[in-house]
Amino acid sequence: MCIRDSTQGVPVEAEIGKYYETPDYISHTDTRKGAMNSVYHYVRSYMLGRKARLVAKEAHRKTGRLLDIGTGTGYFADTMVRRGWKVEAVEKNPQAREFAKEHFGLEEHLEHLGEVWQQLHEMLTEKGLLIVAVPNCSSYDAQRYGEYWAAYDVPRHLWHFTPGTIQQLASRHGFIMAARHPMPFDAFYVSMLSEKHRGSSCSFLKGMYVGTLAWFSALGRKERSSSMIYVFRKKR
Repeated sequence: MCIRDSTQGVPVEAEIGKYYETPDYISHTDTRKGAMNSVYHYVRSYMLGRKARLVAKEAHRKTGRLLDIGTGTGYFADTMVRRGWKVEAVEKNPQAREFAKEHFGLEEHLEHLGEVWQQLHEMLTEKGLLIVAVPNCSSYDAQRYGEYWAAYDVPRHLWHFTPGTIQQLASRHGFIMAARHPMPFDAFYVSMLSEKHRGSSCSFLKGMYVGTLAWFSALGRKERSSSMIYVFRKKR
């Protein structure tokens, strides 16, 4: 199971920031350069609305309090603010934080989360939700690309999960899985990046082809989706 595969030679905290400071890391730079990033922006606009509706549906409320950990350039946090939610955003990368502050007026309220799962368990009310979106290392595209799979995203991603292993991790910290939702669009962007990583010609077209195969693979088996959204509640 992928949870056993952690990133080796993890950079110290003082140096990890430099790995986010690249135009290729779009969630932090907001770059629109190239066809792949143009596709990313188009799909992100759609997914922001979908994620906002998912949060409201799972929380059984139209507004509330929300903590967005790893907010990147702040688009999701801003979407929720516009829908009436009170949002606190956390982002360690200075470049991404500055973008979020400049464009959306978001401020970071927590400097260090430490043992994240345990602290989140203590933070949540009895009716609170923990919603986690992460790549799925048992997905169709992960199996196809192997070590070239872009969503491994080392050294920024330190641990890699399947639906089963993240459920085990959450259970150890007092959570139960209430729902899980596939993110099939991620397969297209991840596949295009994966083709680029292994030096393919026509990486955009080849990535679109593999993304389409991954899409169909996940239609009947959502646990094979490139990324997953997991909804957790506190154990009672």
